[in-house]
Amino acid sequence: MTKWFHSGRRRDLCALLYEAGELRAQSLKNRLENHYDERIDPGSFYATLRSLVESGFLDRRTEGIADVYALTDAGERALLDHYEWLSERVGVPRATERARPESAQGERPESVAGAAPDDDADLKD
Repeated sequence: MTKWFHSGRRRDLCALLYEAGELRAQSLKNRLENHYDERIDPGSFYATLRSLVESGFLDRRTEGIADVYALTDAGERALLDHYEWLSERVGVPRATERARPESAQGERPESVAGAAPDDDADLKD
């Protein structure tokens, strides 16, 4: 993975552009803020876009007074490489791995809780 992709924000921006094709900067910022459920500092946001353009992973063009961004071939390739890497780690379990048990919403499966079913018996009244 290239160094520029170490940033989660950079990966998320690229994922949004992969999905949309191209977006105006403000629309891209709004979508990212909705995803994070928090405001993003404009200076930091535009610095991230600038570094992605300078690194050759995004194209920028002007449409009226707005900047419009799209992934380059190199940006798409890096995003898909990362997706493949991530899928190998959190995707379908290998045949030799035990499938994780399904649990009711809000309950932790035993393999995650790290406790046998009887370990919590004294907590139940």
